[in-house]
Amino acid sequence: MVYPTPTPDTAAHPRFADALLELGLDVEVRRFPDATRTAAEAAAAIGCELSQIVKSLVFEADGQPVVVLMDGASRVDVELVRHELGAGSVRRANAALVREATGYAIGGVPPFGHRTRTRVLADRRLLDHKTVWAAAGDPHTVFPLDPKTLIAHADGTLVDVRERSA
Repeated sequence: MVYPTPTPDTAAHPRFADALLELGLDVEVRRFPDATRTAAEAAAAIGCELSQIVKSLVFEADGQPVVVLMDGASRVDVELVRHELGAGSVRRANAALVREATGYAIGGVPPFGHRTRTRVLADRRLLDHKTVWAAAGDPHTVFPLDPKTLIAHADGTLVDVRERSA
């Protein structure tokens, strides 16, 4: 299979670029001509395993946003998230809350560099890889990082919130 070549314009979303500078991170941000909005699109564009993609998913727990970092091949078990947070209710956030809390649109939410200080849960399966890829602030950009560093910069709590197969 032939994968599209990233375009020379590698600029991340300005908010995310600022976060990288603030954290002192020098990462290669790749921009693709076609969107990498879904984990499958990102994995195909990069040429990596689906599980190497980091999905930054926003949930609403008792009215408060929480970001869950999950590998691209897995789904979040909302009940496990609820239990982990000690919340009464947890549901997927709507697009408006995602943008309000993170400053980014769905499909481009990075694991850190959010508009507001948001609690972050990181599923333990991310540690199964030497390198993972995450969105860099818009649906056309991604960046690689080792998962421990990514989780640390996201100030993520390591948890087991992956949906188990029946």
